[in-house]
Amino acid sequence: MFEKLEDLNSRVKLHNGEQMPVLGLGVWQMQDGDEVRSSVKFAIEHGYRLIDTAAVYHNESGVGQAIKESGVDRESLFITTKVWNSDHGYDTTLRAFERSLRKLQLEYIDLYLIHWPGKYKFKDTWRAMEKLYKEGRVKAIGVSNFQTHHLDELIDSCEIIPMVNQVEYHPLLSQVELKQYCKRHKIQLEAWSPLMQGRLDLPVLKQLAEKYGKTPAQIVLRWDLQNGVVTIPKSVHPERIVENSQVFDFELSEDDMELIDNLNENRRFGGNPDVFF
Repeated sequence: MFEKLEDLNSRVKLHNGEQMPVLGLGVWQMQDGDEVRSSVKFAIEHGYRLIDTAAVYHNESGVGQAIKESGVDRESLFITTKVWNSDHGYDTTLRAFERSLRKLQLEYIDLYLIHWPGKYKFKDTWRAMEKLYKEGRVKAIGVSNFQTHHLDELIDSCEIIPMVNQVEYHPLLSQVELKQYCKRHKIQLEAWSPLMQGRLDLPVLKQLAEKYGKTPAQIVLRWDLQNGVVTIPKSVHPERIVENSQVFDFELSEDDMELIDNLNENRRFGGNPDVFF
């Protein structure tokens, strides 16, 4: 569990000292233009400080416009984007970063991730990430969808250990071994698709939602936070964006945390990192 869980500005210190918000807004599948711009702008106005996008989402421009229009100090925001599989490699990663920076209309990125390990080139990609980090153009660097064997291979050859590993993580895929590995190496685990793409009609979640006077989504997000996992639920609906943020005013008991832990089926709704290239 994180040291302090008070509100949307609650943060966790990464191993390089950077402070990362523990809950943010994911923008996967949001349409560029008005949809993503209005969703991100609304989220920022309602206290969100972590916004997570990616080159392959094709909505970095809308995210950048929302940031510009929000009127919130850049320094208080934490913006994540990712390099896509087709841009793996040293020079191509550097060029991809420049494109993302231009679209976001930013001078630096808070967290830059390798989106998927791919097949061959992620070590060359990581060298480019290290260069960007050393130059101060990125505040933190990390990976996404890396399993323990990917991390072993990277750590054996890299100069800087990833600060974050963003993976599919939810009650049906709790990735216990990977979570323990990341904790040993001081890599912050982050959950994408924490709400199982809306598959929340599990009896245990309904039971706990009734017990705590919360929604099944809020129960799952609180479970993430109490497990020390940063989480980035996605929604374009204002009421859901607000609802997803209302998880700081209750605490799940140890027994109820265990009930959710026991739901694990090692079930993925997204791609398998070992075959998704």
